Amino acid sequence: MAMDPVWVIDRLESNASVFQGLVRLVRSPQAIWKPSPDKWSMLEVMNHLGDEETHDFRIRLRLVLEDAARQWPPIVENQFKLDLRASLHRFTRERGRSIEWLRTLPQIDWQIAHNHEGGVLRAGDLLCSWLAHDLIHIRQINRLHYEYHANMSPEFSTAYGGNW
Repeated sequence: MAMDPVWVIDRLESNASVFQGLVRLVRSPQAIWKPSPDKWSMLEVMNHLGDEETHDFRIRLRLVLEDAARQWPPIVENQFKLDLRASLHRFTRERGRSIEWLRTLPQIDWQIAHNHEGGVLRAGDLLCSWLAHDLIHIRQINRLHYEYHANMSPEFSTAYGGNW
């Protein structure tokens, strides 16, 4: 099997709605709640997703396609401290821009490679990692929902619902 870039791009586009659904009913106390001090809150996850959409995947894939030898700029994290709604809006706006750009790409060689500090990254690696990154954070937000729910109802057990 070979990577299907159209399918990956379609999933990236669809995931914007997944993130919207995951945080739609989240109120402020839950948005900033952390299961422990060293873990992220949903707000921090959404801010991170906006940062990655703006400063990582789209820019780096574009740079590999334009000039694979070109040095990558550093990723700027936590540039914006937004509330959950504003952070979600920023992410979905930037994801829309990413999808629009991805859909305009001509037939490209996904094997084009960039020598990165962690090793060689091909254009296809970046596209596949972009989707994997979404899936990791979808799982993370789901886990935050589960843990928040369990912590906010300590007098009742969630065991009957199944184990995480």
